[in-house]
Amino acid sequence: MASKSFQYKRFRNIGLLTVFAVYFLILVGGIVRSTGSGMGCPDWPKCFGSWVPPTDVSQLPEDYLEVYKQKRIEKNEKLAGYLNKLGFEELSASIFSHPSQFIETEFNVTKTWIEYINRLVGVLIGFFILWTLIVAVPYLKKDKTVFYLSLISFILVGVQGWLGSIVVSTNLLPVTITVHMALALIIVAILQYAVVRAHKDDITADLSSSTKITGALWLLAIITFIQILIGTQVREEVDLVAYMMNGADRHLWVDRLGLSFYIHRSFSIIVLALHVYVAVLLYNLKSQKFNKLTTLMLSLVGAEIILGVFMAYFAIPPVLQPLHLTFAALLFGVQFQLLIMYYYASNKAIKPQVAVNI
Repeated sequence: MASKSFQYKRFRNIGLLTVFAVYFLILVGGIVRSTGSGMGCPDWPKCFGSWVPPTDVSQLPEDYLEVYKQKRIEKNEKLAGYLNKLGFEELSASIFSHPSQFIETEFNVTKTWIEYINRLVGVLIGFFILWTLIVAVPYLKKDKTVFYLSLISFILVGVQGWLGSIVVSTNLLPVTITVHMALALIIVAILQYAVVRAHKDDITADLSSSTKITGALWLLAIITFIQILIGTQVREEVDLVAYMMNGADRHLWVDRLGLSFYIHRSFSIIVLALHVYVAVLLYNLKSQKFNKLTTLMLSLVGAEIILGVFMAYFAIPPVLQPLHLTFAALLFGVQFQLLIMYYYASNKAIKPQVAVNI
């Protein structure tokens, strides 16, 4: 029994470490975007053809701009061929109709190493998730779902790595960045579910099951997920405006953003109202665990709104961009945590009890 207890505690601890590591990777990814370092390495998985990137442009051939642009185009031609065979002709055509892949990326040592560190952190996350999968093996006897959730997250990390190569080869094609972000949120949600499910018996709050609360939590998580993706599209528009204006006149960038920005800004009112409604429902449960998570949820949504206002009215300060993204991801994570915990806490109350005759 002691051995089993150790195995289960080990999975929880490593699982939690992996979850927080993924959130850290999202923060690092935000820093990459805010510093314009997404193409700091024009190839993948190597960086300028090397496992350790150069520190000076003199280490590169004179025609390196044309060399790496051509490599991206060749890789995209292969990708487009696969998409055509699968019937995605429009998506295939969009890769080549977008001018981003033909932009030459000049060497910048700072941006190169920021992107390289981002990749190293990504590799570390891969090892963490592999570790989580290994320590989930004992659950094949107790709860196979926990193991398979860990396996799915490991597979998706591989997909995420491949998608990262597509992001680079297409020179940050907008749709690839949005999918990249969506998949990161899905991975962290799967990991959270695995960790909570593995220790569902430790959730001691016996609550009555409420369709209203369950539905509200699902709606809140879905809407937040959509809001994050819209925000990602806004971020892509910011990058495009920054490129068109050569990084100058930041105070004019917001005025040049498209419809996505106004949808994102207006939609935040609905998101805030729904958070308040759900918070009232959760506080009425009078559960200390749920109260703490609910307060954290409200704090994060408040911070998100404040950061959004500052970015809109103070020329999109670069330091706030990764914080805005990370807090949004954490907000989604807290909502999903509340959803899972409420499911198990409320279902404990309606499980059939075994009568014992004395």
